[in-house]
Amino acid sequence: MHAAFIMMVTEKGKAWDVVEKVKKIKGVKVVHAVTGPYDVIAYVEVEDLSKRLKNIISKIHKIDEVDMTLTAIAVH
Repeated sequence: MHAAFIMMVTEKGKAWDVVEKVKKIKGVKVVHAVTGPYDVIAYVEVEDLSKRLKNIISKIHKIDEVDMTLTAIAVH
């Protein structure tokens, strides 16, 4: 199992809307609105890192209120 954190910058005032949309994506285990340079952080677990993670990121990028993402893959 592979894990990653996806940090998102959203349109102003849209963090909670993004949280509701991201938590419906298969593979997303936890998603929170946060303070700091990012507005939303999601924790993802996938079996196939290259295929499944790309699929999740693609779905996040299709959310209109998401302006930018940064993905950090956990290393163990």
